[in-house]
Amino acid sequence: MHKINRSDAMNRSDVISTGVGGLDEILRGGLPPARLYLVEGEPGTGKTTLGLQFLLEGVRRGESVLYVSLSQTRAELEQIATSHGWSLAGVNIQELQTADTLDGAGNQSIFHSADIRLDRTREMVEKAIAEHAPRRIVYDSLLEIRQIASDHMRYRRELLGFKSLLNNSQITAVIMDSPVEYGGDKQLEGLAHGIIHLEKELPEYGIARRRMEVRKMRGVGFADGYHDMSIRRGMGVSVYPRIIPDLASEAEHTDLIKSGLAPLDEMLGGGMEAGTTTLVTGQAGTGKSTLASLYALAALERGEAVAMYLFEERMETLFRRSEGLGLNLRPYYESKQLTINDFNPAEISAGEFSLIVRDGVDNRNTRVVLIDSFTGYLSALPKSDQAVTQIQSLLKYLARRGVLTILIVAQHGLLGQNVGIDVDVSFVGDTVLLLRLHEAPGVLRRSISIVKKRHGPHGLDVREMTINEKGIGIEPFNPAPVGTAGLVVHAQS
Repeated sequence: MHKINRSDAMNRSDVISTGVGGLDEILRGGLPPARLYLVEGEPGTGKTTLGLQFLLEGVRRGESVLYVSLSQTRAELEQIATSHGWSLAGVNIQELQTADTLDGAGNQSIFHSADIRLDRTREMVEKAIAEHAPRRIVYDSLLEIRQIASDHMRYRRELLGFKSLLNNSQITAVIMDSPVEYGGDKQLEGLAHGIIHLEKELPEYGIARRRMEVRKMRGVGFADGYHDMSIRRGMGVSVYPRIIPDLASEAEHTDLIKSGLAPLDEMLGGGMEAGTTTLVTGQAGTGKSTLASLYALAALERGEAVAMYLFEERMETLFRRSEGLGLNLRPYYESKQLTINDFNPAEISAGEFSLIVRDGVDNRNTRVVLIDSFTGYLSALPKSDQAVTQIQSLLKYLARRGVLTILIVAQHGLLGQNVGIDVDVSFVGDTVLLLRLHEAPGVLRRSISIVKKRHGPHGLDVREMTINEKGIGIEPFNPAPVGTAGLVVHAQS
């Protein structure tokens, strides 16, 4: 794999920006200028939108740009731009209707009409380039040129001639085409300096899942493999670079992270270590989310930034549930010390989620990250096995940044398996807190135990956990009826 270095990715002077969020990072800053690039994908994968972003970035930088269109009219391009709130002012558009390039050639033999149409098309492109002197061109698309070329040799000569024209004029060109399996051709792939491949997949439910792959880029180290992407109003194409844990800068934190609940910290050998992952697992109603909120509040009271990512619970529900237990998170959210993202599970990819979490840590110095729930995260994504791989990379990145990550995991069985996929909790988590329900005469009682703690000592005893309007309490587990023994330590103590 070619690795990217985030520290210098955006500072290279020998490349130009694509105007596409995330793609420049994958390319270590952008595209080498004055080269020919191929953007390929089926209809609807975002080729035209990406092309417009590439040209609008040129306009923003004061460059002359040109959109050569054989497949769409000016009105159609303006409609696409308007749907994103963009203006095409400054973008020169040359419409080429290949059927119209035969004007005045009605007396020509049918055996020569294809050659004449190709000549006229080329002449119009050359004229537009001479008139506008563009630094950037988008050519959309070569499908029409292939259809009117009389033979493969003539088509290849046209490609070579066009590439030579671009090189002589120092123009950076993006050509749109379909993959080979959908009518594209290998000739262009060989001539192109770089190839960007776009894909779209329709799940049984939810929005289309999109991804991008840089298949070739001469002279540039790039992050290969697939990267999730999306197309959204006002943003256009956004790419979410795959997490590379080794690129995270190491953060040194020696202090243990405490919950603010002395008996719980005692069970954990004084607290949890920074740069570790804690799984809080248990049956429904055992208090998993409440316990995680306790850690969030303790960090906020210490003045640290906290981020919570919700896949099952609404934000307002979180606030009201926590306030009912004396855990008032709302003021910290309003002051922006606490970040909360309430996701629609059907409308986010694993790559986008990883980027949101990573940027929150890098830009806000977040110390505690809470994901509620890991089970909801997995079940929300169409390919849970790939989601597990991505979140493992994210957890390693967060560990290097010194973040305590808390994952809420729904339990099935003693230690549990996640919905839809088997996950070994000992592999994912450094620390595992197990919450359980016990049926006592006439009442259900909660218990808490530390199943595993990879770093440092921990207690092996089972204790009772109480949750009521006074807060959260931890006390010795006593088989006697509730309320006859034990000391409750409140969350606010």
